[in-house]
Amino acid sequence: MTNRLTWWMGGILMAFLLLLTFSIYGADRPIGASTYVPYLAGIIFNLDPDKYSYLQEVKEHGSWEGVMLLGALFGGFVTSVFITKTFRLSLIPSGWKQYKNNSVTSRLLWSFFAGFLLIIGARLAGGCTSGHFMSGMSQLAMSAMVFGGVVMVTLVITGRKFYNIKG
Repeated sequence: MTNRLTWWMGGILMAFLLLLTFSIYGADRPIGASTYVPYLAGIIFNLDPDKYSYLQEVKEHGSWEGVMLLGALFGGFVTSVFITKTFRLSLIPSGWKQYKNNSVTSRLLWSFFAGFLLIIGARLAGGCTSGHFMSGMSQLAMSAMVFGGVVMVTLVITGRKFYNIKG
């Protein structure tokens, strides 16, 4: 017996999450995560919101996104340790070892480079990756659809190259 949810149950749960998020009982705005980065930077570096106008824009949204991100981290940890019992710590995933190499430096550099390209593309489309995929697509936002399409095509091309699939 498996502890995994079916794909349609995941879809139903995501729909309830989005309904709650958009409701007055939730955040009353779309899900996103990138706003938290400048919000946290403003706190850490004691930046004056009057001097940096963007910090005024993200003040309200950035605070709850931090709680959401911590909750996602904690929830993922609890789920992997206690429910699915699949938690493991690894700098190099088994797929990377099998198809690329055993170098931690190589893995970290490629991960940083790929993540950097992904977030640049998301910001160019006017949002963040989680905002586009979860909130934007559920609202049928054109920027989210274009971003999602480009990501999917890129995933296929990258996957074929990574796994050395010809043809």
